[in-house]
Amino acid sequence: MRAWLLVTVIAVAAVAVVVKRLIGEPVNLRDLFGPPVVLTALGVWSVLEAGEPDGADVGWVVGGCLIGLGLGALRGATVALSRRDGVLYQRYTGRTFLVVVLALLASALYGLLAGRLGMHEAARPVNLSIGVGFLGEALVIGGRGLRGGTPFAPERPSPLDGYADRVDRLTDRIDRLLRR
Repeated sequence: MRAWLLVTVIAVAAVAVVVKRLIGEPVNLRDLFGPPVVLTALGVWSVLEAGEPDGADVGWVVGGCLIGLGLGALRGATVALSRRDGVLYQRYTGRTFLVVVLALLASALYGLLAGRLGMHEAARPVNLSIGVGFLGEALVIGGRGLRGGTPFAPERPSPLDGYADRVDRLTDRIDRLLRR
């Protein structure tokens, strides 16, 4: 996949998550942890696909991940949690966006410094930064939710639920048509 397309898809997904959380949404574990885990895994994969990172690259990646995790955790501490319809509900606040701006500035400065001091561009994937930040946020929100005692929202049905059954039915129909 072309880098610009991947960055565009990730940016659109991140904006969608932020908009949903600005409006407010129920907290379920799949939505809370799914995107950060996927983005982080894609970021790690991108780093490994870029070739063998040298020791300096690994140090910069680890440092960037720790900063992203910490700033994500700080962002998670600013999210308003409440009980609505008997389940945990989250909403971004003005303070959340202040932390977002701080995180963007810190990430940009860290990336600039890393690039000036020799870190390879391919060892700094955007999806890793976003994923680690959202993972820090998810860990804090999840912990706060567990401590508060309000149950998490049930999982919404996935568009892929029942997909295998639909494929099986379609395959059966095709087989019947071919046997005629």
